[in-house]
Amino acid sequence: MSAGDTNDSLFDRACRVMPGGVSSPVRAFGAVGGTPYFVARAEGAHVWDVEGRRYLDYVQSYGASILGHAHPRVVEAVRAAAGRGTTYGAPTEGEVLLGEELALRVEGLEMVRLVSSGTEAAMSAVRLARGATGRSRIVKFAGCYHGHSDGLLAAGGSGVADAGLADSAGVTAGAVADTVVAPYNRVPEVGDDVAAVVVEPVAANMGLVAPAEGFLAGLRQACDRAGALLCFDEVITGFRLGPGGASQRFGVRPDLWCFGKVIGGGLPLGAFGGRRDVMEHLAPLGPVYQAGTLSGNPVATAAGLAVLAELDAGAYTMLDGRAAELAAALSEVITGAGLAVQVPRVGPLLGLFFSSSPVCDHDEARAAVANGRYRRFFRAMLDRGVALAPGPYEAIFPSLAHGRDDIERTADAAAAAAREVLGHEVEGRAGASGGTGVDRPGRVRA
Repeated sequence: MSAGDTNDSLFDRACRVMPGGVSSPVRAFGAVGGTPYFVARAEGAHVWDVEGRRYLDYVQSYGASILGHAHPRVVEAVRAAAGRGTTYGAPTEGEVLLGEELALRVEGLEMVRLVSSGTEAAMSAVRLARGATGRSRIVKFAGCYHGHSDGLLAAGGSGVADAGLADSAGVTAGAVADTVVAPYNRVPEVGDDVAAVVVEPVAANMGLVAPAEGFLAGLRQACDRAGALLCFDEVITGFRLGPGGASQRFGVRPDLWCFGKVIGGGLPLGAFGGRRDVMEHLAPLGPVYQAGTLSGNPVATAAGLAVLAELDAGAYTMLDGRAAELAAALSEVITGAGLAVQVPRVGPLLGLFFSSSPVCDHDEARAAVANGRYRRFFRAMLDRGVALAPGPYEAIFPSLAHGRDDIERTADAAAAAAREVLGHEVEGRAGASGGTGVDRPGRVRA
């Protein structure tokens, strides 16, 4: 970093060499306005930008940093692994240990293949499902995001929605011809031409939407009747909702899983896995090809193993408790300020919808986002040193590094931010009817 760099100057430089100035679209702040902050360092529950400002961080790399940033045991594991070499293009003990650890924690997960991202995991799981069943069609759900492979971008949530895009240019009609999109929380008809039903068991890419009672069990039954495979995309929920993820929490076992984020300890790593008879269709045992030069990277597997070693029953109890306190506090202070809000929670995952009624699917999530309140609330929170995700379709990720003092600080900031949002709307109405609409001193408008 050059001396004197600011967020503005770095963003200007980035825009000259990177599309939109970023490596992933949501980071450009298009959904919330303003210039993104450039992180210089992070520790625990906090990040610091290049100008020295500290933020209480609820992004936590979109859930990858479940222990908080720069956890000492993870840092040491990475340092030690890197000292032995960063990549070999050969098998390592670390990938065997990580595979064993995943299988030990997730009932029914008999074999895994390590990859480098959640996108790669989902893309490969779909290919495997097609190869194992001899069928072509895939069923997914509106608002569920399974990475940016062509066939799964149809009606994707999260970054696609944050960017204001309807799917993506460059995806051909042929690429999505075998993708059927159904409404989330409603069990679709599954025909005998369907290879797999792919679902986020907790939809965490359209804000946060919990599965309705019987939805996941209904998918399991529908797949069994049709001979299709059920695939849980647990890139976000895996090893965050508990040792066995969503399948353990809801008592529904899929045939295939996709994992990422937590299992990489903050480094690029993903995995897909499932029943042995399905996984044995993968090369070199079977005809379904998948490969990756950096798959099972020794530094990433070391980081992942270090994280999983910290995630015992006590850690999950603490994480769940902190999330419950945060959800209750946000609901109380935002409602108390006069704004309708929903703060859905599933274990240690939270959402935030400025809506008077619960959100159950993608259409309702879009309606809740349309009022623009998240954009103004985000800016007001950032001004107060609290960093939420720069997009209304993302989840909130408290980590084990967030303490009660952090939750109290967040609640105080949220109360003030909610009052500011409401004041903005009152002034706007007054201005529309002939009032002055003058800003208060020091106010930052979105």
